[in-house]
Amino acid sequence: MATITFNIALGKLAYYASLPAANDALVLIPLESSGLESDAVLRDKHDFAAVVAGTTNEQTTLGRKTLTSVTVTVDDTNDRIALDAADVSWTSPSGNPVGALVIGYVPDTTAPSDSAIVPLTKHDLTWTPDGNTFNLSITDFFRASSTA
Repeated sequence: MATITFNIALGKLAYYASLPAANDALVLIPLESSGLESDAVLRDKHDFAAVVAGTTNEQTTLGRKTLTSVTVTVDDTNDRIALDAADVSWTSPSGNPVGALVIGYVPDTTAPSDSAIVPLTKHDLTWTPDGNTFNLSITDFFRASSTA
């Protein structure tokens, strides 16, 4: 589950996860552990270009992964929504150590830009790519509930 939800995404997660546009997607972006800014700093960033404008760096050797099988489940029994996606794998991964992953909404995959990507959630992950296949199990990457 998410470590933080970016302020810009509060209240919008289910909408973005429904992939409302013709050429949109959710993308998983690894961040390097070195220079990773605090949650208090990151949560105020409004686009991915701002996320990497400070000391936080994208781990570019791994590359971004488009999430597939994204689902939004309304759970009336538990009074919540859950957002899920298919698991992700990196084969023969290499590069700098990873400290977190960001899931972002890309409104138009035909002309993507970091300034257009809306950062939705950040997930802490400590991982050093070592050439061995790495499988990331994704189970409800975000849940929101309300109390009556």
